Amino acid sequence: MLLTLAWGALFFPGLFALCTWALRRSQPGWSRTDCVMISTRLVSSVHAVLATGSGIVIIRSCDDVITGRHWLAREYVWFLIPYMIYDSYAMYLCEWCRTRDQNRAPSLTLRNFLSRNRLMITHHAVILFVLVPIAQLKQQHTLLYKVNGILTLATFLSCRILLFPFMYWSYGRQQGLSLLQVPFSIPFYCNVANAFLIAPQIYWFCLLCRKAVRLFDTPQAKKDD
Repeated sequence: MLLTLAWGALFFPGLFALCTWALRRSQPGWSRTDCVMISTRLVSSVHAVLATGSGIVIIRSCDDVITGRHWLAREYVWFLIPYMIYDSYAMYLCEWCRTRDQNRAPSLTLRNFLSRNRLMITHHAVILFVLVPIAQLKQQHTLLYKVNGILTLATFLSCRILLFPFMYWSYGRQQGLSLLQVPFSIPFYCNVANAFLIAPQIYWFCLLCRKAVRLFDTPQAKKDD
């Protein structure tokens, strides 16, 4: 755990510094802002590859999508903490460089940074202060974990499933058709494509619901069964 945390704390800032140094040496015509921006994107790309690879390993190694566990899932959360802290600093550094190039007052940098990156800062804060405690402190039976589960279900349902009937409804509203008339008024391949897209979403939503049922299934209820 501590070794993974320390490794991440050295890896991401070190990679960023190495990329910046290499770019400034190999591209002397580039400004410092260009080198910083590209280095930030390179490090983010490396993290994305590592996260994707870890996810693939975990998925291929776990037979049960609900109860399956893998050591890499636990360790990568600790590896993620220093990246989120580093990335917050990197975003601020990029904003500082852009502000300097535009000859703005330095006192505006923090305000611009916060105003332009609200969603990303919120994303990082939620991961650090919500995801990590839930994933590492085994708080599956706490109120926070259950509220997070409910929000996940609601978000998944709204953004991945109800999105499809909403698209049909929007098209019908524009064309003066009812929701039930839309599937018969658009090309057949559109319905087929949407069916292929929504099918796995429904399957994953069912898995989430099954896990939610287990989450809210109290030990007393299990004894009664």
